Amino acid sequence: MDSLELKGKWNEWKGKIKQNYAGFTEDDLTYEEGKDDELLGRLQQKLGKTRDQVIDWLKSLG
Repeated sequence: MDSLELKGKWNEWKGKIKQNYAGFTEDDLTYEEGKDDELLGRLQQKLGKTRDQVIDWLKSLG
């Protein structure tokens, strides 16, 4: 997944995550330009998944 794809779809994914997964805070889901790895790392920690599993999970959201 490249930065452009993550940036372009993040608001949609963020909304779906908030609706379906109450364990995520606003800080967990904050996207900052150029900090894609940090965001994916936070998701990895919360989900207990690898980076590739997190990316697959995000893509499955929409």
